[in-house]
Amino acid sequence: MPTREPTSTTNLDIYDDPPLPWSRAHDRLKVDLVEMSTPVFLGTTRPDGRPHSAGIGALWLDDDLYITSGPGTRKSRNLAANPFCTLSMRLQGIDLILEGEAARVTDPETLTNVARAYSEGGWPADVAADALTAPYSAPSAGPPPWHVHRITVHTAFGVATTEPYGATRWRFS
Repeated sequence: MPTREPTSTTNLDIYDDPPLPWSRAHDRLKVDLVEMSTPVFLGTTRPDGRPHSAGIGALWLDDDLYITSGPGTRKSRNLAANPFCTLSMRLQGIDLILEGEAARVTDPETLTNVARAYSEGGWPADVAADALTAPYSAPSAGPPPWHVHRITVHTAFGVATTEPYGATRWRFS
């Protein structure tokens, strides 16, 4: 996830509101994705081209965005075949859609940090080999172990739901 400024910003607002600053979305990601109750939906593409969407628990950690999923789930199989995806979420004051690419994370240090952050957020995750495990997870996650994916965001769209209003697209290199 980009901590830098976007390489381009496009105002999509039709009511003459100024473009939203990226910092508004970025700041909400840091706060709202700590709570597992924030609704986040992962959009992927099946091998035959049909869309797939699933509610997930996304994690914001050290300015990166992470998701978990069992290797046998439809979303994991889709990401293995085509890593491009979307994440749609309702954050406080802004609806956000992120378009990017998922890459599986297996390095022990990152897995340990992700497990610790999930545990601090209320999901008691632990590292198990090159994935995570816990006493429970969402039924849509499939059985453990759960793979961890880091999402690299290329484009983000924000629509403010509180003042100041606006709609903006941000692109990142």
